[in-house]
Amino acid sequence: MNEPKQVGKGILYSLAVIFALMFAGSLVISLLLTFTSLTESSFSWFITAISFITLFIGGFIAGGKSKEKGWLSGGLTALCFSLTVLLFQYLGFGEAFNLKQLLYHSGFLGVSMLGGIFGVNLQGSRA
Repeated sequence: MNEPKQVGKGILYSLAVIFALMFAGSLVISLLLTFTSLTESSFSWFITAISFITLFIGGFIAGGKSKEKGWLSGGLTALCFSLTVLLFQYLGFGEAFNLKQLLYHSGFLGVSMLGGIFGVNLQGSRA
């Protein structure tokens, strides 16, 4: 049986990776927007894809670190990510999630849980 402390460390580590990847992606996109003639609307699908890939990676890391119940570790990672985004949005801008954002964050939850499942299974096959 795994200690909750180890699962918590895995989730914190994966959240750090998620936010680092999101920050790096935002930096690259902002530089491209600044120094090229590209517009923000031309990046919308790219940003969405990168977001889902990043959450999958975060779930994968959380599942690999927890070594069991990857779906739970990935799900908790996505919920912590969504809660952080909601808090920034609500406390910073006074707005709650709209329906489109709820759908995105539901997708993030599913993708992160899937990443957690893969993380546990790939970690387990190495042992």
